[in-house]
Amino acid sequence: MTPAIHSAKQAGFAFQLHEYDHDAAALSYGLEAAAKLGVAVEQVFKTLVVKLDGKQLAVGVVPVNCQLGLKQIAKAAGAKKAAMAEPLEVERVTGYVLGGVSPLGQKRRLPTFIDLSAEAYASIYVSAGRRGLEIELAPRDLATLSQAIFVPLAT
Repeated sequence: MTPAIHSAKQAGFAFQLHEYDHDAAALSYGLEAAAKLGVAVEQVFKTLVVKLDGKQLAVGVVPVNCQLGLKQIAKAAGAKKAAMAEPLEVERVTGYVLGGVSPLGQKRRLPTFIDLSAEAYASIYVSAGRRGLEIELAPRDLATLSQAIFVPLAT
């Protein structure tokens, strides 16, 4: 059981786990998840970590077919600028490997922002804490569990 799954179980929210055989040669973990699960790419979300103003880390959750708008997440977080965090720092701070970073159950809680488009779905998919494992849950439940707010983030 990953920390993400433990977090959802402990909170008592309804969720479903979806496992698939991860292909190590996949170029996009999120697009691979959508294809192997037979889910629309707009309903599968990736978790990205940014560094705000060169100091504070924050999390952006956007559809896998979109890019994270760095200006949008900086504005949402009240920062001047945002840049993608270094992979080793992401793994150290979240406790997850790249491609398996979940917005849930991270080692250290980071300010989290979910793209507004998530609210259009009854449920969305995010990493459950490892490659090849997705957790499906209501966007509002994800926001509650990760103490996130919905803002426009995708470009």
